[in-house]
Order: sequence, then structure tokens, then C-alpha cells
Amino acid sequence: MKRRILVVDDELDMRTFISTLLETSGYKPFVAENGEKGYALAKERKPDLIVLDIMMPKESGMNLYRRLRSDSELNSIPIVVVSGIAKKTFMHSQKIFNEYSRDTTTEPEAYLEKPPSAEELLHHVTLLTRK
Repeated sequence: MKRRILVVDDELDMRTFISTLLETSGYKPFVAENGEKGYALAKERKPDLIVLDIMMPKESGMNLYRRLRSDSELNSIPIVVVSGIAKKTFMHSQKIFNEYSRDTTTEPEAYLEKPPSAEELLHHVTLLTRK
């Protein structure tokens, strides 16, 4: 059975690149162009892994990341962040959110800066979808 991977990114080129890479590597990708649609698809399809952009319209990837981590049905799904934002910046924002919300959000299982190499992305996807 093919592992199902949700790709959430507002850039058509990135969605196409990542979903094509995943599909040709034996995975079953499905895509969303913003956080709202990404959350709805995650709830509906319960993917084996999520590839998530951070800067998106409607609902940002930062908000979606926190929603996924706080949802008891979805919080165990591994997340690979692929973003133009540096990991240091993302982690700092999560630390601030944690302090103000008195909540603790864990780090993503992997964080890749755009544009990711195909090899690097597949390496993390392979490691995180093994069961």
C-alpha cells in the first residue's frame, strides 16, 4: 500500500515539484494550496506524512502547524516543513507562541529550506514513512 502524503504549499510550482517527486518515488500525494484546505484534507484523509510550507494565504503554515500538533487525531503525523523561512526564525516564532499560549509545540520532524533538493526531501520522507 502506498504511503499517503499531504503537500500544503501555495506555490503551484512547489506543489507540482513535490507531488511529482513523491508520485514517481512510489508515494500517493494529494495537495492543498493553503492552510484551511490542508487542515480539512488532513482531517478527512489522515495522511502518513505532511509536507508543509510556512508562508501561505488564508491560514499560514505556522497556524496550521500548531493546529495539527494540538489535534489529538492528527498530532502523531510526521511533518516536514519546506519553507523559504529559515529554521531558526520558525523555531523562534514557535517559542514565542508557546510562551504566550502556555502551550508546548514540538519541533517538526524535519525542516528544509526552499528550494529543497529532491534527494534531501526524499531522504526525510523515506525515513519518516517507514513502519
